[in-house]
Amino acid sequence: MIDRATVDKILDAARIVDVVGDFVTLRKSGVNYKGLCPFHDDRNPSFMVSPAKNICHCFVCGKGGTPAGFLMEHEQMTYPEALRWLARKYNIEIVEKELTDEERAAQSERESMFIVNEWAKDWFHDSLLNSDEGKAIGLQYFRSRGIRDDIIHKFNLGYALAKRDSLCSTAIEKGYKKEFLIKTGLCIENERGVYDRYSGRVIFPWFNVSGKIVAFGGRLLDSRTKGVAQKYVNSPDSNIYHKERELYGIYQAKKAIVKEDRVFMVEGYTDVIAMHQAGIENVVANSGTALSVFQIHMLRRFTQNITLLYDGDEAGIHAAMRGTDMLLAEGMNIKVLLLPDGDDPDSFARKHSTEELKKYIDENQTDFITFKTRLTVQNIDDPVKRSEGIGGIVQSISVIPDQILRSTYISDLSRRTGIKEQTLIAELNKKVRKNWEDREKERERDAQRQQGNGIPQPTASSTSAASPDEPPVFIPDEGFAEPVKPVSNVAPAVTSHTQASSQVELLLLREIVRHGEEIIFDDVETDDGGHASISVAQYIDLDLSQDGLQLSQPLYQQMLSEAVAHCGEPGFKATDYFCAHRDPQVSQLAIRLAMDRHQLAGRFIPTPRDDSLRLRVQHLVMDYRLHIADQQLKHIQQQLRQAGDNLQLTMQLLKEHKETKELRDLLAKRLGSDLVV
Repeated sequence: MIDRATVDKILDAARIVDVVGDFVTLRKSGVNYKGLCPFHDDRNPSFMVSPAKNICHCFVCGKGGTPAGFLMEHEQMTYPEALRWLARKYNIEIVEKELTDEERAAQSERESMFIVNEWAKDWFHDSLLNSDEGKAIGLQYFRSRGIRDDIIHKFNLGYALAKRDSLCSTAIEKGYKKEFLIKTGLCIENERGVYDRYSGRVIFPWFNVSGKIVAFGGRLLDSRTKGVAQKYVNSPDSNIYHKERELYGIYQAKKAIVKEDRVFMVEGYTDVIAMHQAGIENVVANSGTALSVFQIHMLRRFTQNITLLYDGDEAGIHAAMRGTDMLLAEGMNIKVLLLPDGDDPDSFARKHSTEELKKYIDENQTDFITFKTRLTVQNIDDPVKRSEGIGGIVQSISVIPDQILRSTYISDLSRRTGIKEQTLIAELNKKVRKNWEDREKERERDAQRQQGNGIPQPTASSTSAASPDEPPVFIPDEGFAEPVKPVSNVAPAVTSHTQASSQVELLLLREIVRHGEEIIFDDVETDDGGHASISVAQYIDLDLSQDGLQLSQPLYQQMLSEAVAHCGEPGFKATDYFCAHRDPQVSQLAIRLAMDRHQLAGRFIPTPRDDSLRLRVQHLVMDYRLHIADQQLKHIQQQLRQAGDNLQLTMQLLKEHKETKELRDLLAKRLGSDLVV
């Protein structure tokens, strides 16, 4: 357990820009920062980070939170794990008691697997550096490839002892369960028993983007590699590792990727390591697997510029070709560099100095049009093959989401091939249309499959996810800088009355979250002759309770009641309280309401304060009462239609209608609205 004082120290030290900046490329935007949302496929920056409020929020998918909340969502951490992550980042010491066997068993499977992998990483590394076998075989192998000691430590390279149960027996002796040794893939169990997966191999640990060990790669050494198909063995897919979602080297590379605004994609472990040793750190590897959308989305958090750096042989060409269209479709800007035949990034980096390597890359990397043209069109005399090559390039251009970039590439292709631009544009339009039709068909098939499985389809009426038991929460598009205009003598909007009422409630809640503790009435005389000050939350609660009114949504009313209850406490600040609320529904809603959505000329619209705040709150309360009066009038009118010949009921309803209408007109007059009577 972490004591409360340490938790407070961690939360006080945590800065949202620092934390989010480790995972997302942020750019200054007014007083805040913007970036591509890491929680959905974001093409236009919609993820806002507020240093002043110490929170982040995506205005498309709605996800975000405090520094700890962001880590919990992004890294699938528990709250204690997020606190420990922040403590490490800000060098805050946490003193915890050693877990007993029972406490360790109570940990979640996922956390237990991370713990086992972390221990195994240290065991492999220690075996490499301190065991006689590790130094004689593993360390000798790395040094024979020119890998320096600092790079060995940087990547936590290791060695698995040759004895088939070395890791397994040591781990069990240390108290780690066989169950998790098998689930992580460190050990294999069959009819012969349990044995180590990687025995006798050098080890390459896989760090995920936040620095947790999710998997290992092991390479065979010496004469055993001859004639062996599987020189490398990697961890199997598990609860914490899916190979199509991870990139080797991403943890060590992410800061350099942001700094250089470019990432180099290579094929293998040693390619990444050699490039780092040569001074180029913005490099990752997909380690022989086909590039996936998940991996591209991960890279797009840090940069949109990628250079495919592969061998110049047939396999390298194929690797460069197969990922091109997917990268283009995801908005990446691609360059390709095939190294001289016989060289891979590992061997090429070891032959050249850092300056020579960087110069070679700068002078020889080409855009994908040049690469594909040289490969499939240039020096091709066969008209059919040449036509197919040009068609393939046009197909690649057709998946690019940016129309201007597509047009630029078409002009470039026309110049290179001598084919009229109009001809290429006509072909491009066919392919763009075909791509769109294919996507629509796929969406229809997905919808049909989901309907067949009983999965409800999303509706366009809600702008945020709502539980099936709650009405959807409507976030209005206004910048909230000005009061909401009341009902006027214009044609009724398409928005339903219930929706309009919900929007006014939401605007009231916004004031509670942002300014709930702020005093808007000073020195008010009380019933007992005393004097008191009234805050925003207290005024809203007092005004509504006079007529027995409450906010219609239980979550909103709960937040209002909590704000009123805490307003008298020293140091209470509604924004901080609700954004860090233990109820995720409350905290997520509060974060949305606390963030400024709209900007003007790079600057946020200022929020009026002092008298303007009081007037705005009064205006919103009256506006809410006006909506309730309108609702009551409609209900009475409906009852009148159903009253029939019941004269007594009709007279009573007419009286209620008259009184309610007078109240409605009075509210409208006070709000400055002209109603048609």
